[in-house]
Amino acid sequence: MKLSLVCPCYNEGDNVEKFYDTCEKVFGPVINDAEFIFINDGSFDNTLEKLNIILAKAKYVVKIVNFSRNFGKEAAMYAGLQYADGDYTCIIDTDLQQRPETVLQMVSILDNNADYDCVAAYQENRKEHKLVVKCKNMFYKLINQMCDVDFKSGASDFRTFRKPVRNAILSCKESYRFMKGIFSWVGFKTHYMPYEVSERNAGETSWSFQKLVKYALGGITAFTAFPLQISTIIGVVCLLLSLLYLIVVVLQKFIIGIAIPGYAVVVVLMLLIGGIQLICFGALGSYLAKVYFQGKNRPIFIVKEYKTSEKETDDNYHGHI
Repeated sequence: MKLSLVCPCYNEGDNVEKFYDTCEKVFGPVINDAEFIFINDGSFDNTLEKLNIILAKAKYVVKIVNFSRNFGKEAAMYAGLQYADGDYTCIIDTDLQQRPETVLQMVSILDNNADYDCVAAYQENRKEHKLVVKCKNMFYKLINQMCDVDFKSGASDFRTFRKPVRNAILSCKESYRFMKGIFSWVGFKTHYMPYEVSERNAGETSWSFQKLVKYALGGITAFTAFPLQISTIIGVVCLLLSLLYLIVVVLQKFIIGIAIPGYAVVVVLMLLIGGIQLICFGALGSYLAKVYFQGKNRPIFIVKEYKTSEKETDDNYHGHI
């Protein structure tokens, strides 16, 4: 198998069929040996019905992994990698913002450069709201300062890579998955290729600003302990300031004879220190929560149903849960 396309789907009923037809048209003259792995991530529209239509008419190998509920895009990508059999694996969305023509460019780069293990597409010019763009740029600057691994600004999950990269990603089995961080952490030589995001074929993205913030905070706590270190730094600073203020108060009392500040100052200091403590406890709690859920050792995803147009043999059977 030349190429495996991992295609997470969440309420993409208006997009998946056109996505497949476009890929079939683009790939046809160039790639004959490819497979499409559609992960239905708990969609509540007609996505599964459309995927079954694709399965019935497809010229390429099509695999449908139907989750028992919505487990999130990170879990969907992880599942798709488990079912991929190609020499190259590409992760791509089905809304046609990420074009199959770009996939061919990435495949060509890998074919002509044996030293490249991965080709990642990134946006030079983002088409999102200016506030969202600024927040994303700030996130990349912040996480690069805190982490030991490097995060390419604008790089998405849209990338094509060889089998060793796929196997390395599959070896990372943490419950809280942050694929951008995992791609950076596993290493390998990556070529970053600029691309233009196309207009979405239909529907609206499920990624709200609130979800993006939650995703970013999860990525920070997944790949750095810096928030815990900040808590220690804040504690040391507060201790030094408290000692300094204590010296000032003692000098005021015994040298100048000024009365020791009373109720208002005490209340302000208590509120300040209490707020700092709660922030520190919150940072600690986020890490403990990850350890707690990881310790349960629950599966990252559960497959309700698996279908394929490929004739199953002992070599390509996937016994996943």
